[in-house]
Amino acid sequence: MTSNKRDPVLVVLQLSGGNDALNTVVPYGDPNYTDNRPAVRVPEDQVLQIDDYIGLHPSMGPLKELYDQGKMAIVQGIGYPNPNRSHFRSMDIWHTCEPDKIGTEGWMGRAIRELDAKAENVLTGVNFGRGLPRALAAPEVPVASVGNLETYGVLTGINDDQRGEALDIFARMYSPAIGRSTVTDYLSRTGTDALYGADTLSTAPEKYSSTVEYGNNSVAQYMRNIAQVHLAELGTRVLYTTAPYNSFDTHAGQLTAHSNLWSGASNAVRDFYQDLKEHNASDSVVILIFTEFGRRVHDNGSGTDHGSGGMAFVVGDAVKGGLYGEYPSLASDKLLEGDLQFNNDFRGLYSTILERWMGLDAQPIVGGAFEQMDFL
Repeated sequence: MTSNKRDPVLVVLQLSGGNDALNTVVPYGDPNYTDNRPAVRVPEDQVLQIDDYIGLHPSMGPLKELYDQGKMAIVQGIGYPNPNRSHFRSMDIWHTCEPDKIGTEGWMGRAIRELDAKAENVLTGVNFGRGLPRALAAPEVPVASVGNLETYGVLTGINDDQRGEALDIFARMYSPAIGRSTVTDYLSRTGTDALYGADTLSTAPEKYSSTVEYGNNSVAQYMRNIAQVHLAELGTRVLYTTAPYNSFDTHAGQLTAHSNLWSGASNAVRDFYQDLKEHNASDSVVILIFTEFGRRVHDNGSGTDHGSGGMAFVVGDAVKGGLYGEYPSLASDKLLEGDLQFNNDFRGLYSTILERWMGLDAQPIVGGAFEQMDFL
């Protein structure tokens, strides 16, 4: 990299709970959509039309603006073979790129290890939110996980016994899946590194000034924190946050809940992008927005149940905006047990970002060669 060009940075927003693809990228031009969504449907006259077949949910106006500016790619029909409808397992697959077994390393943890092979910067990867997403966890890879940037510390405010108990709870949560020794090794190797990172991260808010006013929901505040860390130029290359746990799991009362969720998320992403623009820092960031699975094609009368096939979004100055992949067919004989079929493997999405944006060899990170896309 030349001195006047910043290293590429990846920001990830995870929509926890399984976002409803059909009411996000709405196939309003397909009669099958109307037939399958008698109660949980976006009216055609409210859809933010992209073409004569699909459009965005009416609460996604800020993202539609970015799409119209050519700054957002919509990846249609994203998923993986033999989809799993369990929140925990499907998200685990997305996090580890291991659909056939329980993985022990996160794909972003592996990427961070490649970006900083000697672990010289404990802030190469930073998560905002409770816990540490499996995507970021890998041996010898320190990642700071921040609940509140203004008061950040590693289990501060509790005594040694309480700290030990908290770490033990973390270990017991993940041990059944990946083995207790793996968990305890990870904690022992990364805990001290995270302590060093806390002092450095705490300087980010005091360096920050912006005219952008973010919303007061957690996604907006974490996106603001991500902007603060990125603009502090601490060498962070991967920044991650998650919408509140299972918030997109809309089994009931979906029309109101989904509208509110997308209003908050869309405004947060738009505000973040404008914040970076204000600081002449948007050209070095790409944002990935994803969820663990879609919802059933047919509604349940009040909401939608766990399904497969979904949508992902990639936003940034470097992104070639537009539609990528085909919208999965809603015809009854084309569905997978009542769900959308996937036609883009999520590991191809990851590979595109890893190779064309982050400059890494994707195959060892995602576990194979997958068709890439041209949004970068």
